[in-house]
Amino acid sequence: MSAVKTDVLIVGAGPAGLTAATYLGRFHRRAVVADGGEPRAAWIPLSHNMPAFPEGAGGETILKRMRDQAERYGAEIRPGRIRKLTVSDDSGFVGCFEDGGEVRARAVLLATGVEDRRPPLPGVERAIERGLVRICPICDAYEATGKSIAVIARGEKGARECAFLRTYSDRVALIHVGEPEDMARRGDLEALGVEVIDTAFDEVHIEDDRITALSWEGEARSFDVLYSALGTDANVKLAVQLGAERSEDGRLVVTDHMQTSVPGLYAAGDVVLGLNQIAVATAEAAIAATDIHNRLCQADGMRL
Repeated sequence: MSAVKTDVLIVGAGPAGLTAATYLGRFHRRAVVADGGEPRAAWIPLSHNMPAFPEGAGGETILKRMRDQAERYGAEIRPGRIRKLTVSDDSGFVGCFEDGGEVRARAVLLATGVEDRRPPLPGVERAIERGLVRICPICDAYEATGKSIAVIARGEKGARECAFLRTYSDRVALIHVGEPEDMARRGDLEALGVEVIDTAFDEVHIEDDRITALSWEGEARSFDVLYSALGTDANVKLAVQLGAERSEDGRLVVTDHMQTSVPGLYAAGDVVLGLNQIAVATAEAAIAATDIHNRLCQADGMRL
């Protein structure tokens, strides 16, 4: 199977990857987008903080519109995952798909995102789809204003999220599933009026648009919304293959122009250290795509 040659290989078909593809197409650059499956944004039931969508928009709608726009400007979106990324002899890159296909590119943008550590609870997928279990208070805590909110977490991340949510409701509880000694800010939370529950709930029911959590000890508690603050894992495998620098939390370190420590390898979106928001991801993608275009122009002898 012959390798496909392109200007830029974009790994990931979420908001960052599709935005970069649109920008590159409008720069008259060829871009191949490797679509490895359902991106994290597809789980959004309804977002009300997306610019230009005052009535709100679901994740699938947002992604479809972004995909249509990228394809309008010539992006080739190919289904499949990139399993290996190497630097080629001509200082470009070779991306190998799982099905054996190859893409040779002059530059690469990683928009591979992160994976949420979902609470190991039966029925959690359905609850996420209905917006009863959520993962991003920055995105949608406004809709939880005044409601009974629970945060399931371990350690200090849960404490920080509870403090943030207290600005939306005076009924916030932390379901702490870690060791009791891991919760150093217990006194601070109690001073804020946050109830700390040291127990693991192993069953969740959805009844009349409320979450009923049952512990294996038999206790039952009901909440309007359950936020999961168990953290994320960055999809950095391809970058690690090339020795790209990572931050303490495992995400990629980039320059102001979104280039990693590997020349010609860029990253944008949740895989980069920063705020996990679609608006941020699209801005980072625009910066990366512009710098890639300028870099390729300079490589071709065009000084900008």
